[in-house]
Amino acid sequence: MVDFSCALKLSMPLSVLSAMREAGRYKITVKGGKFLEILSEADAVIFDKTGTLTNACPTVKAVVPFRGNDEAEMLRVAACLEEHFPHSVANAVVRAAEERGLLHTELHSEVEYVVAHGIATTIDGERAVIGSRHFVFEDENVRIPEGEKEKFESLDPSCSWLYLAIAGELAAAIGIFDPLRPEAAETVALLHETGIERAIMLTGDGANTAKAVAAEVGVDDFHAEVLPEDKARFIREEQEKGHKVIMIGDGINDAPALSLADIGIAIGSGANIAREVADITIAAEDLRELVILRKLAAGLMRRIDRNYRFVMGFNGSLILLGALGLLPPATSALLHNTSTILLGIDCMTDLLHDETKAG
Repeated sequence: MVDFSCALKLSMPLSVLSAMREAGRYKITVKGGKFLEILSEADAVIFDKTGTLTNACPTVKAVVPFRGNDEAEMLRVAACLEEHFPHSVANAVVRAAEERGLLHTELHSEVEYVVAHGIATTIDGERAVIGSRHFVFEDENVRIPEGEKEKFESLDPSCSWLYLAIAGELAAAIGIFDPLRPEAAETVALLHETGIERAIMLTGDGANTAKAVAAEVGVDDFHAEVLPEDKARFIREEQEKGHKVIMIGDGINDAPALSLADIGIAIGSGANIAREVADITIAAEDLRELVILRKLAAGLMRRIDRNYRFVMGFNGSLILLGALGLLPPATSALLHNTSTILLGIDCMTDLLHDETKAG
């Protein structure tokens, strides 16, 4: 007349489904209940910078020509190359050229896109490249024009810089400004309050830019000039230290890291492949959705633990009282089934209180 299985079989799935439904109301898609369990145990979070900690709406803040080049011409050449690359930074360069009325007709016949690095082509018989510092100066061995080293070193560290080189020499630097999300620093602080021990930022930007952003956001550590394979390596290192790692990213380059992390969280406005490999997707209209998600996961595990203890304790008491002859079978059955129904109803209630939602 009384056992444990009914309440356990009913309460656990209902709790998980209710939590996933509640997450959906915050535009958070969770692909399975097990991911909420892992999320509640995670103690390290790794952020990609562009598109995650920033708004992914970059603009060209400055064009610094070298070798006596014309600023407008360098922006036109850069736009001609970048129009082949579907990325928010590339779009910013193309948009800046259009706003200045610069027509960037094809100057080249073939474009080579080097994943996570940059773009290479040939213009008037000379090799032209545009991309990250690592790609331009290390992979391509581009030189800084003689006498302009000081000018190069004085580039504004608040910008992320794209470097355009022609014939093996730096032709221009294009400063990209992508403002931080206003809630980024608050989100990192709130995640710490929920039990996150380490918050780490990874970015392909140079060290000076990364350092400035990291200080503003309040992360515990950061790594600059990071390649896609480096992101996966950093996650593996944190896991080897015993951490359960959350990875948050939005781009094609983040896919390997999202797949390797204990929990991969993709930004809804990001690349399709990132959403495909991630365990959870957030709309990211507000990064504090991460805090809500963390609280939902913790609340779910508390509810499951509480329900398990109640089921074992209450039904165990009914069995004991029945075995001792102190409780009639009909009464035991009534109490057992009533408690199962009430427990099921309780499992379908919201995990977060109204004041949490309001915040």
